[in-house]
Amino acid sequence: MTEFTKRIYETVKQIPAGCVASYGQVAALAGNPRGARGVGFALHRNPQPGVIPCHRVVFGDGRLAPGFAFGGPDAQRKLLESEGVTFLPDGRVDMDACRWL
Repeated sequence: MTEFTKRIYETVKQIPAGCVASYGQVAALAGNPRGARGVGFALHRNPQPGVIPCHRVVFGDGRLAPGFAFGGPDAQRKLLESEGVTFLPDGRVDMDACRWL
């Protein structure tokens, strides 16, 4: 596991319930502002799904990941809704209301 991957996991662990972060935001906080794709790759291989809340990471415009590794976008949406994350009528996360930091 690379140092960047370790920092990604540590960053995602800090996202509180009821909040989301974008892949780009996580990449920047983990020290590589251009590493959003690396965040997606790392989260797809999440070694601790119950500990590292990868469902709280979404696209910058609030879209859910179509390939959510742990059950698809419907499962991701249900997890987020159970934490109080709100959605817009078009199905995107309300980033103005729920963005972390």
